[in-house]
Amino acid sequence: MKKSTISTSKPSQLQAFERLLIIMDELREQCPWDKKQTFESLRHLTIEETYELGDAILDKDLPEIKNELGDLLLHIVFYAKLGSETNDFDISMVINSICEKLIHRHPHIYGDIKVADEEEVKRNWEQLKLKEGKNSILEGVPRSLPAMVKASRIQDKVAGVGFDWEEPKQVFEKVQEELAELQEEIKIQDQDKIEAEFGDVLFSMINYARFLKVNPEDALERTNKKFIKRFQFLEVEAKKINKPIADMSLNEMNKYWEQAKKL
Repeated sequence: MKKSTISTSKPSQLQAFERLLIIMDELREQCPWDKKQTFESLRHLTIEETYELGDAILDKDLPEIKNELGDLLLHIVFYAKLGSETNDFDISMVINSICEKLIHRHPHIYGDIKVADEEEVKRNWEQLKLKEGKNSILEGVPRSLPAMVKASRIQDKVAGVGFDWEEPKQVFEKVQEELAELQEEIKIQDQDKIEAEFGDVLFSMINYARFLKVNPEDALERTNKKFIKRFQFLEVEAKKINKPIADMSLNEMNKYWEQAKKL
């Protein structure tokens, strides 16, 4: 099968985008399902599509990344179409808005500001946000983010204004300190305090991941996928010997688990 040619010319890219806008107009006018959609009805679908893109990225599945990007782009165009129907905004306003934001937040490209490295760019970015009228650098962290992702974003943002440890060793010592505090509460058996200290351990571990340049969400999802594959191998082997997993001893299960690790 001949591989399709990737066009990088602006006219062809604009033509493809125009085609999507035309299709969106047609669907909104003619399709019963598309006619019924609202911002609220699309929200959970957009979140699902974002996670599907995340899965494809972790799997390094480039064809699927392309497909999922298309799904997300459709959602952006759909939201813009809804906004145009109430005369609040349209796709051109959405695009121009992000263009202006990018230009404003990159004075080292579009102005006369000099930066030394990526970290200075991030610090400038957060300072510019505050100048734009935000009361806190943490305002940009969505409330509905999953807790682990939210913790990571919080730490990124406060680090951007200098509220940070100086080296990984200090963060690891903090992890150990939080673990010791958790153990103390476990001895006392105060469930509320155990939960609070467990949260502190997780928060400090996520912070340590940042210093190790590890994305904690990606790292945990890789482990999830690894565990699923190994456990499913165990399930397959159990079926081969016609023995329910619930009836297997831990030693029997561990034998197949070790085999799965080798695979």
